[in-house]
Amino acid sequence: MKVVKNILGRIFALWAILVFVITMLVFLLPIGITVLWPEPKRSRIAYFFWSGWMGSFLPLSGIFRKVVGKKHFKKGQNYVVICNHNSLLDPPVSSPTIPGPNKTIAKIEMARIPVFGIIYRRGAVLVDRKSEESRRASYGKMKEVLEQGLHMCIYPEGTRNKSREPLQRFQDGAFRLAIDTKKEIIPAVIFHTAKAMPRKTFYYWPTVVELHFLEPISVEGKTVAQVKEESSQIM
Repeated sequence: MKVVKNILGRIFALWAILVFVITMLVFLLPIGITVLWPEPKRSRIAYFFWSGWMGSFLPLSGIFRKVVGKKHFKKGQNYVVICNHNSLLDPPVSSPTIPGPNKTIAKIEMARIPVFGIIYRRGAVLVDRKSEESRRASYGKMKEVLEQGLHMCIYPEGTRNKSREPLQRFQDGAFRLAIDTKKEIIPAVIFHTAKAMPRKTFYYWPTVVELHFLEPISVEGKTVAQVKEESSQIM
């Protein structure tokens, strides 16, 4: 039975790649031409098409989303949204599910992929993690995103969790950003993406993934260490 499931998982992986490429080509032009508008209008329009792309790709590839807690996003407010990170599926699941235009922090290597990089750049603040200068510049860009009224989505573990612990140790950046911009943090917990797309093998499995948005965390009067610990405990 395990052998059969592994074979099916590889077949589903090939199907997911095919669906990804086809749906990407459908939405490439609409997302690409958003460069004609200035920010933040550019990101608001791109979010509409990006959400449409993932709204097509995910169910067609067998991934269905269950979302809890959208009510925590108050109209007229934007937030630093922090998510756990277990799979490459986390950004496609989380970013278009956040209610409202947003950008995510993302590694610059992915933006160099032909064709896909055009779309990737529209929804991300890019960072070269090997460059201190790039890291500083990306922090300034994330502040600009929040100043423009968009949400900023960050994975404070810094990379995919390869341990057996539910969360890795959080890095400081997301919490310093929230304090510097006086924005509340909305923690979000993603479930089952690693089951759908494991880290170490060519495998894809139809799955219901869940995204739970939790109550906002105020940063007023708190230190980075305090907000980081509070967020970690709540998640």
